[in-house]
Amino acid sequence: MPEQPRCIVIATHNRHKTGEFRELLGSGWEVEDLKDHPGLGSPEETGETFEENAAIKALAAAAELGPEVLVVADDSGLEVDALGGRPGVYSARYAGEGAGDGENLAKVLGELAAAGVSGEARRARFRCVLVVARGREVLGVFDGAVEGMLAEEARGSGGFGYDPAFVPEGETGTFGELPAAVKHGMSHRSRAVGKLVAWLGS
Repeated sequence: MPEQPRCIVIATHNRHKTGEFRELLGSGWEVEDLKDHPGLGSPEETGETFEENAAIKALAAAAELGPEVLVVADDSGLEVDALGGRPGVYSARYAGEGAGDGENLAKVLGELAAAGVSGEARRARFRCVLVVARGREVLGVFDGAVEGMLAEEARGSGGFGYDPAFVPEGETGTFGELPAAVKHGMSHRSRAVGKLVAWLGS
């Protein structure tokens, strides 16, 4: 990608997410987010897919920040097979608008418990889609996913969102229990960001 800026704005107010991007992108990039640009609002996420919502967020921020600024927006979430793919695009607000991570996770685990879902039937995946925009143009779309299972209860204090209940394939600990370096090496976001980094360097 020619004439790349060395600053990327992540279209989020979530500092946990920004920190993860900062670690994944490495020291060669200055990473900002919407909290560094307080005049920017958050558009309503009306898309039916992760890609649609990521594009809405990326284009809204990029249009306001101008043609010199590279914006990356991610939409990501948890898909639980036994719940028909829910919470999906509603992952951040599954327990209702304004609900926190703990409430969203409790709702998912409660629904699985109420339905008597156990063992292999608790299969789930984290999915992430990144959309890169500048000005009013989408420049790239990158995706990543990690398969796993949901534990019956939250374990560990690391990560955020549904991390404390998600056990990735090949591990016995949840993302909340695993060291950050291990999680970042296999997470859905790291896989999508890996594709983004390759594109930025091309």
